Amino acid sequence: MRMVFRWFGPDNDPIPLDHIRQIPGVEGVVWALHDIPVGEAWSMDKILSVKSQIEARGLHSHVVESVNVHEDIKLGRPTRDHYIANYQRTLENLGRVGVKVVCYNFMPIFDWTRTDLAKKASDGSTALFFERNLIEQMDPQEMVSKILADSTLTMPGWEPERLTNLSRLFEDYTNVTEEDLWNNLTYFLQQIIPVAEKSGIKMAIHPDDPPWSIFGLPRIITNRDNIRRLLDIVDSPNHGVTLCSGSLGADLANDVAALIREFAPRIPFAHIRNVKVYDNGDFVETSHRTSDGSVDIYGVVKAYHENGFTGYARPDHGRHIWGEQCRPGYGLYDRALGIMYIWGIWDALEHSCKEG
Repeated sequence: MRMVFRWFGPDNDPIPLDHIRQIPGVEGVVWALHDIPVGEAWSMDKILSVKSQIEARGLHSHVVESVNVHEDIKLGRPTRDHYIANYQRTLENLGRVGVKVVCYNFMPIFDWTRTDLAKKASDGSTALFFERNLIEQMDPQEMVSKILADSTLTMPGWEPERLTNLSRLFEDYTNVTEEDLWNNLTYFLQQIIPVAEKSGIKMAIHPDDPPWSIFGLPRIITNRDNIRRLLDIVDSPNHGVTLCSGSLGADLANDVAALIREFAPRIPFAHIRNVKVYDNGDFVETSHRTSDGSVDIYGVVKAYHENGFTGYARPDHGRHIWGEQCRPGYGLYDRALGIMYIWGIWDALEHSCKEG
């Protein structure tokens, strides 16, 4: 397992690289060009600028999250070929500088959905929260306005310039079914995976977050059967999954450890995090500790260890603790604690194997 840490760039992240490199076992940074509008090709100059900053601190830049997919590709519009060509060019450029994994998603309109960015817990910490009943009653524009107002930093997947056209986007998806979305994803993958193969990049799709329909929008990467269908579209080691224990774990029907065991050869990138799921369907991000949530993080790490996982892993969303002012879900302190919990499990498993 190769531990990495998500970083949003020098002018877009309050956490400096010098702090990230001090977390034991972290060898690289998960990055992206967040100032490039979705659909535009990433220039070599901008790629090299970020890469040089990362490597100057003794970290690698092997993992990119995310090269976002333009909405016209998801909708299957005639203009999709233009945006796919730009995506191909971006992959070629990333391959030239040594990027190994690109995380992306195929969720309509919203990359992820929460109703509260800072739900307060009894200990005074706050965390991302999803209230199922509220989302079913809420107008999408109301949710967008609340989320954007609650954060002073950019929110990947929640770009204001795109979401200002929210009503039109929803109109565009009025008659788009899950099968339509599958067909459009298939078209995209058939054009992208050959380029990824030539560029030495493993494409790793992120599951839908949460793994069910929001506001009537189709969502298709939600469970075991859908992951199997996805991987069967293109039979290539360069076509895989970002296995997110938190996204999939929000649905208690998903056995995350079993998914890891089944799909291990096609998981180049792991997001490890915990969520507490309540009886009414609400869920909140918790510490990584197994007993604090509904996901068996010990079982998750054990499944990776049993399968000799050598891919990249990062702690996903953390709580906001010790008064830290940070991007929602992406503070330094709780994610660093999460890394040490994950390493503790991994080290214990390593010692157990050595002792027979």
